[in-house]
This record gives sequence, C-alpha cells and structure tokens, in this order.
Amino acid sequence: MSLQAQNVARSNADDPGSEAAVAFLSVSKAFGRGGGLVQALDGLSLSIPRGVVYGLLGPNGAGKSTLLRILAGLLRPDRGEVQIFGETASPRQRARLGMLIESPSFYPFLSAREHLQMLARARGTLSLVEPVLQRIGLQAAADKAVSGYSLGMKQRLGIGCALIGQPEAIVLDEPTNGLDPDGILEMRALIHDLAHRDSLTVLLSSHLLDEVERVCDRVAILQRGVLIAEGAVADLLDRDGRFWLKVEAPEVLLARLGDKAEAGDDGVYVRIERAEVPDLIQSLAQAGVRIHEAKWIKPDLETVFLSETREARR
Repeated sequence: MSLQAQNVARSNADDPGSEAAVAFLSVSKAFGRGGGLVQALDGLSLSIPRGVVYGLLGPNGAGKSTLLRILAGLLRPDRGEVQIFGETASPRQRARLGMLIESPSFYPFLSAREHLQMLARARGTLSLVEPVLQRIGLQAAADKAVSGYSLGMKQRLGIGCALIGQPEAIVLDEPTNGLDPDGILEMRALIHDLAHRDSLTVLLSSHLLDEVERVCDRVAILQRGVLIAEGAVADLLDRDGRFWLKVEAPEVLLARLGDKAEAGDDGVYVRIERAEVPDLIQSLAQAGVRIHEAKWIKPDLETVFLSETREARR
C-alpha cells in the first residue's frame, strides 16, 4: 500500500472532524525566578484542525519554540494540558506525530535510504522506505552519502525521517530556513501535498511570512506567550483590507465621507466593511460622483502580522 493510501485509510478509520489534531488547553510555561522570571506561555489555548497546513507565527520570544517543545515532550508545561487527537499527550499519542524541530542532524557517511531504513526498523515500517523516498523526491540520490547533500536535500530527508513512522500529523520548525528560491518552491509543494494529497495535518512554524501566506490554510499569531490573532489566512487578509476609489473629484468624496476617508495612491481610501461596499458605490453613483476605478485591496500577511503585534504591544 502506498504512503498516501495508508495515511488516508488511517484517517478514515477515525471520525473526521470530531476532534482537533492538536489542542493546547490553557498552557503556561515560565523560566527563571523572581526578577528574572520569563513567562514564555501565559494560559495559551489553541486548537489545530485536522487536514490543514497551520502556521504558527510570532516575533522572537513569542513562545513558538517553547510551544513546540512542549508538544514534542521535551518540556513540561507548568499548567494546562496538551491533547493529541482528542487524548492527553503521552508517548503513545506522540507516536502519531512526525516532528522536525530545528535543523536535522544526520550521519554523514550514511545514505538517505540507510537513514530511513534504520528508523523504519525501529518502527516496523520498512515497507514505507521507498514510498517516502519518492514522496520527498530523493529517489535519484537515495544511495549517496548525506555529506554530499545540499541543504534543501537535507531538509527533505528530515521530513522523510518524520514521515517514516507513518504519522497522522507532522510538525515542521522553519522548514525553509537557509534554502535557495528553488529549494523553497520544492518545500512549498511538498508541504502542500502532505496536507492536501496525503491527508496529514501540518503544523508549521516560520518567520517567512510570504511563504506562510502561500502555503498555510490557517495561522495563529503569538505575542509574549498569548494568542493575539487566529483564523483562516483568507479571512485575516479580508478583515484588514481597505476599499480604494479613483473618482473624478476626490475632494468632493473626501468632504462627503469625512474621517472615514483619506487620500492615497492617486485616489481615496475608505474605511468600511467589505459588505458595505455595494451600498457605498450605489450611494455615490446616485449622488453624481463619477467613479473611474474601485477595488478592495487585501494586505499581505506581513502587514496583518505587524498590525496585530504592534497593537498587542500597546
């Protein structure tokens, strides 16, 4: 059975949608004491749905790495609970996850196939070695020593090592870190396919906001250990969009709309909800305002991220 078919079969064995892939329930974690106390996570609750690519964002010190280490069992929370597929996190439940936290390390004298075979023997999944090599695009270089691999090939092998245990969800920490443009494109395609072709849940932590916007279905933004924004990428971008008009007499429009409007980019920006746009256009047309161009302008994820984190610092 192929890697894709095995994962789909396991996913269908459960009741899809009945539970989150991963849930953090009021998780807190602090380091240090007294005046040197650092609250890395402060009662954080977060639910990651099944079958999506989920981006975890935040500035340095936001708590992302601490959260992933708690999920991996490398740290214990001071308070709160982590659930994996509806059950409290345990070694048995964590075996349902594949994890690539920080940069992968390999034996330089072993090949990709030998690395995967070594891990597969421990997990009883030797039949997955060839499907995984194909999945990560390393079949042609499968028998070459890892010491001759590029950084992108090593990142793909790291994902392969996470996949060899036949996980239902995979956690990737900065998977495109240090990759060239071609490597980033390959990684983006692989991550998309893992979720939408192989039915895996992908939890992705990254500083590359443009890549997150391109590959993630949903995102969460952390700041100082708390959740400040969460939702579908499309909804977050739509929510912070702006309506722009190019009219024949912009000064008339500015006077009519007052503090809801401001001049910019050879037109007028209007602060309204997207659902209000048709009524605005109709009212302007009835008032004799000649409209040459009108469009709803979505921000990029970087703009949303900066807006949310700056607001949280106030």
